[in-house]
Amino acid sequence: MKTYHNFIGIDIGKFNFAVAVYNNKETREFENNPEGIAKFFECYNSKLRESLCVLETTGGYEIELLVALCNNNISVHRASTRKVKNFIRLFGNDAKTDILDAKALALYGAERKDKLQLFVPKTTNDIELYQLAMRKQDLIKMLIAEKTRLQGPNVEFTKASCKFMIDAISDQIKLIANQISSLIEGNMDLNSKKETLKTISGVGDNSASQLLILLPELGTLNRKQIASLTGLAPRSNDSGTYRGYRSIMNGRDNIKPILFMVAMAARRSKSEFKIFYEKLISRGKKKMVALTALMRKIIVIANAKIRDLISQSNVVEI
Repeated sequence: MKTYHNFIGIDIGKFNFAVAVYNNKETREFENNPEGIAKFFECYNSKLRESLCVLETTGGYEIELLVALCNNNISVHRASTRKVKNFIRLFGNDAKTDILDAKALALYGAERKDKLQLFVPKTTNDIELYQLAMRKQDLIKMLIAEKTRLQGPNVEFTKASCKFMIDAISDQIKLIANQISSLIEGNMDLNSKKETLKTISGVGDNSASQLLILLPELGTLNRKQIASLTGLAPRSNDSGTYRGYRSIMNGRDNIKPILFMVAMAARRSKSEFKIFYEKLISRGKKKMVALTALMRKIIVIANAKIRDLISQSNVVEI
């Protein structure tokens, strides 16, 4: 197990990021761009090699710094925002600034260093693929909003404007989808994983790509871990003899909507998934509960298929 001499917390924002070192009062802020990242490496060059850096998932704003740290062989952990917030609450501190968050991340790294998994980029196209996937999801939300506005009691000019935006956004979505497909097809490892996912009923070209990009842990976790990561593991609610209702919560952002659409398609297919869904309904389960169970079954199977693919690849390499 690697021994760390420093723990560096980094709070990422859209335009800047704050840096704090555990047990060190000095803090700094840098611009979140290539120039700012270069200055960060220059200022902390003497500490980084023996440090564990901890930063949060912040909608993609952390990716460039994250990959830069990995490319320089610096140990870095991308923390779950929910876990860090719960950790901070333990100290009863309700104040919030970028500097305080950076200090909390440094403390989080120092306290939990033995249990934190280091971030390892899966491909050289991580940044581009992630940003394209997030942009595509943003555009889809915009498209839904414009289609909703089109249904309203608008004057002709407003309707024409909505139709124009719908066409423009749809074209952009197609362009981004083609770019994502091109990048994945150019990577033998990602392409083989994508084709493997597409063998699962309900998983199409777009959903397979999105799952690969937004869930790079596929194939590296066990069934319970992947269900928990996607927020599809039922949470216990028991106390003494009381047995409460099991429910799901949390999970990585943007994954559930993808799995929901996959499950909707799978329940209509002529596959084991349809039988599984209908069996749950016949046992009195609510449709949404059955659909959630189907989502969990699909992601567990997807994880197993990718795990088997990775194992076969390793055997071939040996």
